[in-house]
Amino acid sequence: MSILDKKRYTITSALPYANGPLHIGHLAGAYIPGDIFVRYLRLNQKDVVYVCGSDEHGAAITIRAKKEGITPQQIIDKYNKQIKESFEEFGISFDIYHRTSEPIHHQLSQDFFLNLYNKGEFVEKFSEQYYDEEYHQFLADRYITGTCPNCKSEGAYGDQCEKCGTSLSPTDLINPISTLSGKTPVLKETKHWYLPLDKYQPWLEKWLIEGKKNILKSNVFGQCQSWLKSGLQPRSMTRDLDWGVDVPLKEAEGKKLYVWLDAPIGYISATKQWAIDHGKNWEDYWKTHDNPADDSTLIHFIGKDNIVFHCIIFPAILHAHGDYILPENIPANEFLNLEGDKLSTSRNHAVWLHEYLQEFPDKQDELRYVLTSILPETSDAEFTWKDFQARINNELVAIFGNFVNRVMVLSHKYFDGKVLKGSPLTAVDQAVLDELKSYPASIKSSLEQFRFREALAEFMNVARLGNKYLADEEPWKVIKTDEERVKTILNVASQIVANLAVLAQPFLPKTAIKLFEMLNFPQGNWNDAGNEGLIQDGHQLGEVQLLFDKITDEQVEFQLNKLAEAKLKNLADNAKVAPAKENISFDDFVKMDIRVGTILEAEKVAKTKKLLKLTIDTGIDKRTVVSGIAEFFSPEEIVGRQVSILVNLEPREIKGITSQGMILMAEDADGRLDFVKPDTAIKVGSTVR
Repeated sequence: MSILDKKRYTITSALPYANGPLHIGHLAGAYIPGDIFVRYLRLNQKDVVYVCGSDEHGAAITIRAKKEGITPQQIIDKYNKQIKESFEEFGISFDIYHRTSEPIHHQLSQDFFLNLYNKGEFVEKFSEQYYDEEYHQFLADRYITGTCPNCKSEGAYGDQCEKCGTSLSPTDLINPISTLSGKTPVLKETKHWYLPLDKYQPWLEKWLIEGKKNILKSNVFGQCQSWLKSGLQPRSMTRDLDWGVDVPLKEAEGKKLYVWLDAPIGYISATKQWAIDHGKNWEDYWKTHDNPADDSTLIHFIGKDNIVFHCIIFPAILHAHGDYILPENIPANEFLNLEGDKLSTSRNHAVWLHEYLQEFPDKQDELRYVLTSILPETSDAEFTWKDFQARINNELVAIFGNFVNRVMVLSHKYFDGKVLKGSPLTAVDQAVLDELKSYPASIKSSLEQFRFREALAEFMNVARLGNKYLADEEPWKVIKTDEERVKTILNVASQIVANLAVLAQPFLPKTAIKLFEMLNFPQGNWNDAGNEGLIQDGHQLGEVQLLFDKITDEQVEFQLNKLAEAKLKNLADNAKVAPAKENISFDDFVKMDIRVGTILEAEKVAKTKKLLKLTIDTGIDKRTVVSGIAEFFSPEEIVGRQVSILVNLEPREIKGITSQGMILMAEDADGRLDFVKPDTAIKVGSTVR
C-alpha cells in the first residue's frame, strides 16, 4: 500500500531551540527532508498541514540569557525572528511557524498535564536533585555537566550526552558540575511528577517494536530497541525552573513543565493556531476518529538526538491521554559533520544558514541539492566546501544546467523558440522517451520510503538522460542537412526539460519555478511526470535564463578561512587559565605522597577508548594504575617514561582492574594531556615536594 493512499497528513519538523541560529546540520536533520516530502504530498494534491515553531522554554534559554546579560524573553524574541526569517528566505514551506511561548500553547500544555494528572497517570514522589548552594536554586538538567557514564566524554549534560546520544539523568553524570557557579552541586529533596515509562513499556514494545519493525528506518528502530531492552524508568515531567510553562497545580508553585513534555505539544498548538487562522478544524489533524480511516497520518522529521523523545516519550504521553493519533513514522537522520569535525555551535564550527543566505544570494537550491545528496539518512555524513563546489559545478551546472541551456538556446536559434513536430520518432527517440517514463515511479518509491538521496540521484539521472541524448544526436550538426530531424530532437529534449520542471519541485523548488517560466508553461502536478507530450506542437518557449552559476575557488577559500578563524578564536577564548581553587592547609598538602616512577608496561583496557593499564615502578613497589590517556598516547610510546605518581591515593576499581594510584597530567584548554615529569632522569621513588 502506498503512503499516498492515506486521507490526510500531519507533518512536523523538529522545533528548533530558540537560543541560537540555524546551521546546515539542522537543515540536513529535519527541515530539508520534511520539506521535500511535504512538497511531494502537495504535488499529489493531498490534504496536508506542515507545522513547526520555536521551542522557547527550558534551561538552555536561561543559560544563554545569563551569558548575554539579557532576559530569556529577549533571547527567544531575537532568535525566533532570525530563525523564522531564515526559514522563509530559504523556502521551507511550513503552513505555520509558531512559538511555544504563545498563550495558546501554554494552555494546551497545561490541559495535557491535567488530563494525565486527573487520570492518575503521574507518580508523585520526593527525590534528591542537584542544588547549587551558591545560587540557592535547584539545577535543571542543562545546568549540570559532567562525564558521560556511557562514552566517558566530558561536558555531557544532565539530560543527554551530545557526543554519544545517550539520554541521562543528572545523577548519572560522573563528577557533576553546576554551570552557574562552576562548583559541585549538592543533592537536596524536592517533589516532582513522574511519567511512569516503565508502565507503558509493554505497550511501547507492541506498538513500536512489533508494529513498526518494517516501517522505521534501521537507525531509528535500532535506537528504540536498545532503549527498550535497557528497561524504561519513570521520568520527571516537571522541573524546578523559573522559565517555562507553569505546572497547573497549587502545590507546584514555582515549578515548570519539563520542556520535553511541552515542546512536542507545540506541534499541536501550532496546528490549532493555524486552524483558527484558516477556518479549519485542528482536531481533524490530531484527534482519533470513530473510523480509523479518517485519522490523519502523523510523520515527524527529526534529527538523531530527538529519537527517544519522539519515538518513546511523546507517544507514551499521547497514548496515556487517549484522544490523539500516534506517529506513523519518525524518519530521523543521523548527524552531519563539517570539514572533518563535529558541528559545534559553542565552538562556532558551523555553517550558519543566515550567513549562507547573505554570502550566497539566490543559491538556496544549490545548498538544498548538496545537503540532500549527502543526507545522513542512516549514518553520519560530512559536508565540505570542496565537495559543495564540486557537486554544484560538476552536476548542477555541467549536467542539469548545461542540458536545459542547450535545449533553450538551440530552440530559439533554429526555430524562434517554438517546439515543433518534425520527422517521425526514431528507435533512439522512443527508447529515450520510454526511459523517461520510468523515472517518476522510481523517484516516487524512494520518496515514500524516505530515501531522499536516492530519489535525488534518480532525478539527476533524468538530466543525464537528456544530456546524453543531445550529445549523441548532435542537433547542431544535423541542422546543416535535416531541419525536420532537428525539430524532432529538440521536441524530445523539450519534453525532458518539462519533466525535469515537474520532478524538480520537491527537491529544487526555486529552480522549478525558473524552468516553468522558461518553458512558458503552467506548474504541473505529479501525475504530469513521465508524460512524453507535456509540450504541444507549436508551443512558444519563454526567455532563456541561466539556472546555476559555478562556485569559485575564491568563495570556497573564504568559507574555509572563516572556519579556520573561528577555530583560532575559540582556542584563544578557551586559553584562559582556570581560576584557582580554594586554599588548603600545608598539612593537607604534605599528606599527598607524590613520587617519581617509571612505566614498565602499558596496554589498552578492553572495550574502552580512553583507558590504559599501566605497570609502574614507584621505587617502593611495582603497582597497577589505570589512566585515561589512551586518546593521546599509545602504549608503545610511553613504556620507559618517568612520571609523577600519587602513591597514597585510595585504591579504586576501574573496569574490573584495581588502580593503585594516579599519575599526574597537565591539561591545556583544548583538552590535550601531557606528563608532569622531571626534565632529567632521576632516581625512581624520589619524592615530589
